[in-house]
Amino acid sequence: MPSPDPRPRIGVSVGVWRGDEVLIVERSGDPFGRVWSFPGGHLEWGESLDAAARREVMEETGLEIAIAGAPLVHEVILAGDDGATVRHYVLIVFAATAAAGAEPVAASDAVSARFIRPEQIADFPVTPGLADFIARTRATVG
Repeated sequence: MPSPDPRPRIGVSVGVWRGDEVLIVERSGDPFGRVWSFPGGHLEWGESLDAAARREVMEETGLEIAIAGAPLVHEVILAGDDGATVRHYVLIVFAATAAAGAEPVAASDAVSARFIRPEQIADFPVTPGLADFIARTRATVG
């Protein structure tokens, strides 16, 4: 069933690094519920992209972050069984760092949140393209 408002939604996603580990959250809601991804969500009216990135990480994990470098762009178009587009998102993907001792606490629409080493990503069901964005955000933060 198509969205009642058939226009692309803008969202943010954040690859948060703590040393050599990256933050992932287990999503609770649709789409991709019970799948792991970067923290993120929708841009609110009048909100800047970087403010949305900071807010979403804080809401989902309680962490304060420092954004690094220029964001990346990722487009997600989901089709129904009949091939018709049911969701269309344009995601602005940020790289960021968290303090050395920072520990996430899952909140908002995150079931769980944890820092992992990038090579552990194969142990989790993840959103499409996450492995690539882990590598790309790591390159941004250094």
